[in-house]
Amino acid sequence: MAEKRDYYEVLGVTKQATADEIKSAYRKAALKWHPDRWVDGSDAEKRTAEENFKEASEAYSVLSDPDKKARYDQFGFSGVDGGASQDWSQGFGSLNDLLNNLFGGGFGGFGGFGGFPGFGGFGSSGGAQRERARRGRDIRTRVRLTLEEVLSGCEKEISLERNRPCPECSGRGAKNSSDIKTCPTCKGSGQVQHTTNTIFGRAMSYSTCPQCQGEGKIVTNPCRSCNGTGLQRKKESVKVKIPAGVEGGMQLTIRGEGHGAPQGGVNGDLLVIIEEVPHASLRRDGTNLFYSTVIPVTDAILGCEITVPCLGSPENVKLEAGTQSGTVVRLRGKGLPSVNSYGRGDLYVKVLVWIPRKLSRSEKEAVESLRGSKSVTPDLSREDKALFDKEKNIF
Repeated sequence: MAEKRDYYEVLGVTKQATADEIKSAYRKAALKWHPDRWVDGSDAEKRTAEENFKEASEAYSVLSDPDKKARYDQFGFSGVDGGASQDWSQGFGSLNDLLNNLFGGGFGGFGGFGGFPGFGGFGSSGGAQRERARRGRDIRTRVRLTLEEVLSGCEKEISLERNRPCPECSGRGAKNSSDIKTCPTCKGSGQVQHTTNTIFGRAMSYSTCPQCQGEGKIVTNPCRSCNGTGLQRKKESVKVKIPAGVEGGMQLTIRGEGHGAPQGGVNGDLLVIIEEVPHASLRRDGTNLFYSTVIPVTDAILGCEITVPCLGSPENVKLEAGTQSGTVVRLRGKGLPSVNSYGRGDLYVKVLVWIPRKLSRSEKEAVESLRGSKSVTPDLSREDKALFDKEKNIF
């Protein structure tokens, strides 16, 4: 399939559907699309049934799991990457086995796939097709967060303009329901048929109905307030809860907070893209933070205490005497949390030693007195060798 469809749309349920409703919807999809039912169909029908069955099974594997469902509701497909990765192509099993395993043994035999009580006769290929509700457009917006806000999560109020049902006609586009008629051109199908004579015979094609624009209905007396669209533009604000640990570029999906759809259709979604405000001192890489500081050579020789600007409150770190330039100190648990797991990353502090370029006469004499001293002469046979070897590998 070219593009993933929304899991709720796949099963034909709303976001507010209960676990039983989700299970029932999947049961119907399994009855309809299981490959056992299409063994006598054409190759195209078999492929379509297999793809639809995989799609419904993947949707059910996410929506039937409370944790996966919560992540999907918040982050969309990115929140369940790998969470719906069961390989449904490795044998489907019989339809009997599948349904009995999922829903208990109360289904009895399914031989012949006749009509099933309570399921509207899925054994037949006929039957009226349920009209698909229109869906409003999605709205994309950006939210800028500081690392402090990323650390603990926050709530942002977003101002936006969006289409909402017209209060005068309740989104119908007409003052009265009787003013909405079935389109006479397409007879309510939303499509018109074209027949063309070719050298191979008569070819039929379909296009969107020009009179109703694919709606299947026309408004004979449009609402004056919305000019028959059923929608009005409104300025509104939405409070969005941002979880801790989000990263720049991540997209949060707030379902139902996008543009409204006419004639009681389904609202679109609000897609919130995260942007990070650069921190003055800290650099981020995933859940880890990095900080660099420069100390004078005397502090490196004698040892000192430095203050690290951790998120929340600063941290005092003691450096031992003889600290080398390039030393990295690791502060465990002082990084950022992960969106999909527990715990926090670390903060890495890199210490650089500053060597003065100019000295007074007395300072030069003091340093000169140390020249040749065993204490200030590099000894690569000691523990310093590992540090210098590490620095050499950079080049």
